[in-house]
Amino acid sequence: MMAKKVLVACFSASGVTKQVGEEIARIAGGVFFEIVPKEVYTSDDLNWMNKKSRSSVEMNDPSVRPEIAGTVADMDAYDTVIVGFPIWWGLAPRIIETFLESYDFSGKTIVPFCTSGGSGVGRSDVALHKNVVSNAKWEKGRQINRPNESEIKKWLAEVL
Repeated sequence: MMAKKVLVACFSASGVTKQVGEEIARIAGGVFFEIVPKEVYTSDDLNWMNKKSRSSVEMNDPSVRPEIAGTVADMDAYDTVIVGFPIWWGLAPRIIETFLESYDFSGKTIVPFCTSGGSGVGRSDVALHKNVVSNAKWEKGRQINRPNESEIKKWLAEVL
């Protein structure tokens, strides 16, 4: 059997999700892609206690799709796409929806993971399925809060 080609695509507001994603890519022998917003979030934008902050406004409007600065060079080359994100308001940030709506995932496996200071994957995992209009296979999402090699290896053995 041919080895699966893995892409690890992460959005990280504070750097935590990026660290975990880079470790997942290293262990999986995959390629890391950082989902960077065209307009980078400032600390004021991320102030979840301010109902008028950019992140609060985005998360309260399901139709918002923040622009992404770059694109994956050859999405067709990947069999599995591991998508990482912090949990915002119990969900994936809207930029993850932008990412999932930007590519054709037909025939691919999508594996979400999240980082969170409080809540787990929750409904964020299944909520993303509606954004992929193709016959992609979804693996169950997982919360991984730090780049723990043994935890990541165990999880990858289950989903890859």
